[in-house]
Amino acid sequence: MEEVKVYIIANLQIHDADRYREYEKGFFPILKKYEGEFITFDDNIVHMEGDKPMEGRVILLSFPSAKHAETWYLSEDYQSLSEHRRASVTTTLTRVSGMPPRK
Repeated sequence: MEEVKVYIIANLQIHDADRYREYEKGFFPILKKYEGEFITFDDNIVHMEGDKPMEGRVILLSFPSAKHAETWYLSEDYQSLSEHRRASVTTTLTRVSGMPPRK
């Protein structure tokens, strides 16, 4: 079975912007180290339908495979850095698998 790209959708409600900036400062080098890609973020999301609207910031990341995403998330360097996020933000993280290549 071929590996498919995966996406991480992060929904954040930032409560302590200064502490969150400490997380942001170290985030990109670790993401790159594990072959992750920062696709976009939006602080002004628009709820279009459904009973459970997201609020706050939404971030979209991608990784070459689920294994890459898992290795990044469970790594000691990311887990250490994420303490800043956990202390300053309410977070929901969701992993979504991409479509397999079309033949």
